[in-house]
Amino acid sequence: MKKMIVKSVVLTAMVTVFFSANVNAQQPQGGQGQKEPPSVDEIFEQMDKDEDGKLSKKEVKGPIKNDFSKIDTNEDGYITKEELEKAPKPKGRKRE
Repeated sequence: MKKMIVKSVVLTAMVTVFFSANVNAQQPQGGQGQKEPPSVDEIFEQMDKDEDGKLSKKEVKGPIKNDFSKIDTNEDGYITKEELEKAPKPKGRKRE
């Protein structure tokens, strides 16, 4: 009886370790998948609240807000699709 209990415990532990290793191996690094950045059209669809075809500093958020003056090359206080297309792409954070 004691041998059966020991065998059951060992078998359960081995199965648990196997499935844990398998699940961890399938998760993408960083906890996030290889997601593509949004297109210029998608950014405008999400942020252009007044639908005037340009983004004001009040409408933007994230990296665009942080680099607003760099992206707004004609310094009119708005970012157009053309300016956003020409803007340098933000570098992603590396996780270790």
